[in-house]
Amino acid sequence: MPELPEVETMVRGIRPHVAGRIIRYFRTCRTRCKPITVSPSAAAMGRRITGQSISLVRRIAKRVVLDLSDGSHVVIEPRMTGLMLLADPPDPEHLRLEWGLDGCHEYASLWFLDRRGLGTVRYYRPDELAVALGPDRLGPDALTAAVEDWQHLCSRTRRAIKVAMLDQKLIAGIGNLYASEILHLARVHPQIPAAKLRVPQIAAIAVATNHVLSEAIRYEGSTLSDGTYRNALNRDGGYQNAHRVYDREGEQCRTCAHAIIVRIVQGQRSTFFCPQCQQKHRMR
Repeated sequence: MPELPEVETMVRGIRPHVAGRIIRYFRTCRTRCKPITVSPSAAAMGRRITGQSISLVRRIAKRVVLDLSDGSHVVIEPRMTGLMLLADPPDPEHLRLEWGLDGCHEYASLWFLDRRGLGTVRYYRPDELAVALGPDRLGPDALTAAVEDWQHLCSRTRRAIKVAMLDQKLIAGIGNLYASEILHLARVHPQIPAAKLRVPQIAAIAVATNHVLSEAIRYEGSTLSDGTYRNALNRDGGYQNAHRVYDREGEQCRTCAHAIIVRIVQGQRSTFFCPQCQQKHRMR
């Protein structure tokens, strides 16, 4: 479930407590769950990163990046259920990895927890990261994308705009939840082909994207009813209380206070929208 706001919240939560600290050890945690992908092996990664300091914690799209003092990088992709934690794991049996850190600080370790085991942790040498996660692999970051970036994105595909927004090669960071929320705020129907959107509609999407993602970060992400997402201190996010359409099928629209929220399936993913606010032939 973690999308850009949740991953950005993870980064902001752990950064003050781990940046500048030396990695004393790196280990896998005892668990009966299937192993997650660690590349190279955990043992090999441990040999490469032990003794290095974490110079910076940042985000690339929906990934957490630990920049190390020798110029190398550790990239954690949480995917569906991965979490970066400093304390109080919600279910210790799903702890996968531990970075033991030096010094007398409030938190002695950084943890990666993953209930479904779909997350990945990869090590990149200094010259490898730009190749793996550069502009040839990822589109512009959704939080900073300009209207011109969105115009270019839309001109490249005739897929429905909601489906196109989930393509990380076109725009990086947006997932299923926030795509529905963004399109509702922009008053754009999710089934309109991206290439058929007019400039005012595209501009509305760009503005709505920045607003929704920034607000979600401010509220530290969305914790849904399954409780999967937690912040770095194992606390709920708060943006789920502000959702306008996501997972609200059959409820009255909070925007127009008239129509009922509809759910459809696009690309095997649920899409939620208001047929009144997001009329298919509406032109802003």
